[in-house]
Amino acid sequence: MIEDESAVKGEQEILFTMHTVFRVVKIKQTAKNSRLWDVQLTIIGDNDPQLSALTNHIEKEVQGSTGWRRMGKLMLQVGHFDLAEELYNELLENASTDSDRAFIYYELGRVKREQGQYEKAIAFYGKSMKINKKILSANNPILSAIYNNIALAYQNMGSYSKALEFYEKGLHITKRALPPNHPDLATSYNSIGSVYYGMGEYSKTLEFYEKGLHIAKRALPPNHPDLATSYSNIALVYNNMGFYSKALEFYEKDLEITKIVLPPNHPDLGTSYNNIGCVYDSMGEYSKALEFYGKSNKILEISLPPNDLNLASSNNNIGLVYKNMGEYSKAISYLEKSLTIYRNSLPPTHHYIKEVIYDIDRVKKKL
Repeated sequence: MIEDESAVKGEQEILFTMHTVFRVVKIKQTAKNSRLWDVQLTIIGDNDPQLSALTNHIEKEVQGSTGWRRMGKLMLQVGHFDLAEELYNELLENASTDSDRAFIYYELGRVKREQGQYEKAIAFYGKSMKINKKILSANNPILSAIYNNIALAYQNMGSYSKALEFYEKGLHITKRALPPNHPDLATSYNSIGSVYYGMGEYSKTLEFYEKGLHIAKRALPPNHPDLATSYSNIALVYNNMGFYSKALEFYEKDLEITKIVLPPNHPDLGTSYNNIGCVYDSMGEYSKALEFYGKSNKILEISLPPNDLNLASSNNNIGLVYKNMGEYSKAISYLEKSLTIYRNSLPPTHHYIKEVIYDIDRVKKKL
């Protein structure tokens, strides 16, 4: 305790070293002060195998040849896109080699895509590609990465045929340049699958998602978030196809990982519970649907702002289940919560507001 060493009498704080890592066991709001939270932590040792595997993988994701390059990648990774753009523009002014310029154009393309400026992103990727084709071999993985990012920009624009064209160019290089179990190959398959999903071609979607999952299970740590995403994506396809038992199987795998890698009140965990609730809802198993919708709602109420649209959707889901169960008073209670949030967050003519009002009116007629 500090009180034994400190010059300040009665000081009773506990210090940890800067690199200390904990698992979050429980987070709850204190009863007396809504601004204070009680966080229960369990310290993790340096030899924790799951933490070591995950840390090593994340370090690889933000690696770079210079500190500035690593900083730019980190800014992108954590969502500080304007800061990343400012940094890369400064680096571009001082770039002295074609290799440096090609890298910076590529990263600026990533920035513009994240900012939703897809045509500008494609233009920057094109500049990077033009330089890299001159200085790299035809099967260099960097070319594959550029093709994939051009494809993603087209996909974001809804240009699915162009997206497939560039994803397939990227896949062709990736299969030649990398080992068969490399995680980038899994990413390529998942990306192509996501385009087919957008086109409503679910059988083709599953074909590529399953190829990606097969590789990811070999290439990534067992608790890596990308695995959870793969399971969730496959579950969504099965759910849309009406194969509910298969959807539950994969959503539960997603939930298993999500519970390990995220704190217990993280909104993504709420999403995982909600997804399982949706499947039970579609199956007509309303008690099970309520169980998982309730778990989701409890997390979202703690972790999200009171007028977040995800919270409105959560209340709406619960209200509709109660309606289907014939518990109309409870249905109205949750639907009205949903309506309040929508009215506070959306224009008055938004279709979400109209739909909830319609549902409330229908339920009231049954009372």
